[in-house]
Amino acid sequence: MNSNQRTISGSSQSPRSPSSSQPFLSVSVTDPVKLGNGVQSYISYRVITKTNFPEYQAPEKIVIRRYSDFVWLRDRLFEKYKGIFIPPLPEKSAVEKFRFSAEFIEMRRQALDVFVNRIASHRELHQSEDLRLFLQAEEETMERLRSQETGIFKKKPADLMQIFKDVQSKVSDVVLGKEKPVEETDPEYEKMKHYVFELENHLAEAQKHAYRLVKRHRELGQSLSDFGKAVKLLGASEGNALGKAFSELGMKSEILSVKLQKEAHQLLMNFEEPLKDYVRAVQSIKATIAERANAFRRQCELAETMKLKEINLDKLMLIRSDKVAEAEHEYKELKAESEQATNTFETIVKLMNEEMERFQEQKTLDIGIAFHEFAKGQARLANGIADAWRSLLPKLEACSSLVEN
Repeated sequence: MNSNQRTISGSSQSPRSPSSSQPFLSVSVTDPVKLGNGVQSYISYRVITKTNFPEYQAPEKIVIRRYSDFVWLRDRLFEKYKGIFIPPLPEKSAVEKFRFSAEFIEMRRQALDVFVNRIASHRELHQSEDLRLFLQAEEETMERLRSQETGIFKKKPADLMQIFKDVQSKVSDVVLGKEKPVEETDPEYEKMKHYVFELENHLAEAQKHAYRLVKRHRELGQSLSDFGKAVKLLGASEGNALGKAFSELGMKSEILSVKLQKEAHQLLMNFEEPLKDYVRAVQSIKATIAERANAFRRQCELAETMKLKEINLDKLMLIRSDKVAEAEHEYKELKAESEQATNTFETIVKLMNEEMERFQEQKTLDIGIAFHEFAKGQARLANGIADAWRSLLPKLEACSSLVEN
């Protein structure tokens, strides 16, 4: 991590370089820098955008963003794009000593890069005005936008699951013992919900064991390092061929320790983190399910209210009340609202079906890559360990022969 101050100037080559003949929007989150002191300290990032979209100010733009700016973008999209699975954000670290560790900062940077590029590559979200603001606005503008947030825009990503719990509670309420819980009974929808909940459990379990694998690699690496130092000291006290063999054994142990630590880091970044990211993605899907339940409940409530208004209107017309005109106006307004609620719900259903298909395709690709990287890394590590120990065998066998003779 570069700790120097930086300016928003110059050019930086993006890792993604699409052809200028096709429409493209390429974003890189780079160069994390710690700013401020004490509890006011935070990490800022350089966000580099390259595009040929005509609605953008320039073919390349570099802005500085902090984590709360990414939260702002995520919350805005969640509020405006009902039915679309908004990409998840990495969680904040509650532990101060980990917040600014090099490893945590790199994991956060990588996750934020994935987050914004998922938005930039989404067929609907990439057209968002909020995305354009995020990628182009100056820091002062972003700060003003964040301060103007109200309602759901004040919610943190972690609060989105509370939305889901609240909706679950509300749709299960029984009013005066007469009203049945307002829930969808579509078999395909039930099947989708079951799949999402099961997927979350399986991914969380896999991620937990991936974490243990990372921990095990690190512990073994540390043990080999300690063992290597001890054996080298033993070799120095022995002298002769045995001492030399011990020294080489110690050096090999320290080399393998470094290999294990590097592989542990690769395992963390390329295996555990992608699994954790998909756990977060499923939680975003559950938040969208909650929005769908909310829209369904709203549609049903308005339909019931319309029936009551219609009955009341018929009564007023029978008795030729002077309140008929007012009641007709209220009924028309309610009907328009009900139709809008139905359209909203149907749009959410349609989008969710499309999003689920897209999610499953992307998940298959991403998780497949993660497991391939895992297997490749383990094979590389196993071969390296085997080669290192194998190279020592002749010297250790020679020492054994000397002792036997």
